[in-house]
Amino acid sequence: MPRLQTVLLDPAGRGQATVLEVMEGVCRVYCPCEETEGMTLAFLQSGDRLRTDRLCSDGACVEALTALKFRRDAVGEEERGVDAVNEWTLQLLRVRHLGQAEQRLHALLALLVNRLGLRCSDAFQLPFRLTHDRFGELIGATRVTTTRLLSKWRQAELLDMSGGDLVMRFSPELIESSPLSF
Repeated sequence: MPRLQTVLLDPAGRGQATVLEVMEGVCRVYCPCEETEGMTLAFLQSGDRLRTDRLCSDGACVEALTALKFRRDAVGEEERGVDAVNEWTLQLLRVRHLGQAEQRLHALLALLVNRLGLRCSDAFQLPFRLTHDRFGELIGATRVTTTRLLSKWRQAELLDMSGGDLVMRFSPELIESSPLSF
């Protein structure tokens, strides 16, 4: 599936215990309901498995943040209690519980880097970019607040989101000083 393409996991198959397994790439899983306005449920990477029968009655959407390959299988007996969304939901709730938008964004960046990022010689990288709107949705802040905070860190040379680049780079100082540890 090409980067930035989105697919709806059919809610009609909700009664069947199936698992979505990410073979290659990184994706965002979100709820397509009108009431939740595309609320992010999880980010998945190669090797992660998601139970599709425990999601919203409207199904769930998978957005490819990088080129993505995934498959759907029946749930094995050994996976009856396993669910990648539960872990992400817990971590995203921890982030949202912080008092200030700056703390929440800082913790979110550290969470994403620690779970999905790569360590390079002088920086951490995420192999995809998120919009300022998406960051705002994830931390419970406006796009304007998110843009202000990201600009502040960019000017301090703690992060780099260069124009045409599809990756985001973060200084070790920014990630290692997160208000939460992951």
